[in-house]
Amino acid sequence: MAAFQGMTRAEDVTLTAAATETLLQLVAASNHRVKLIGWGVSFKGTSVTEEPIKVVLKRQTTAGTSSAGTVVKVDDSIAETLQTASRISFTGEPTAGDELEVLNVHPQGWMNKFYPEGREIIVGGGDRIGIEVTTPTGVSPDGAAFFHFEE
Repeated sequence: MAAFQGMTRAEDVTLTAAATETLLQLVAASNHRVKLIGWGVSFKGTSVTEEPIKVVLKRQTTAGTSSAGTVVKVDDSIAETLQTASRISFTGEPTAGDELEVLNVHPQGWMNKFYPEGREIIVGGGDRIGIEVTTPTGVSPDGAAFFHFEE
């Protein structure tokens, strides 16, 4: 069904200093494309002088070692079930694919991005897209991330 929207998120992810970690991964159902409408990250750092965190939106080819996340319907009056899944709590990193966007975000900051109609990112059937962060030395805030998508 067109315009069937959902969201998924990861909250209070403890980040390790000087490490690269995936916060959240969106997984399209087999043979079922998904439009990525928007995404975002936020961090709970404690120092205003810390270096920014590198945030990368990238295609990923495996789930790594992770747990199932929760996806929710934006409009709960729709009786259908979302087919898209998500992964959280990564203890082993997914296999990296193409980097689609790269940003630097302050450890006390946040970033949200929503795409205009017709410019959304398409996640092919069975494919994955993730939000990966790289923290500088000495920077280890908690992080959060979300995806807003349409099936």
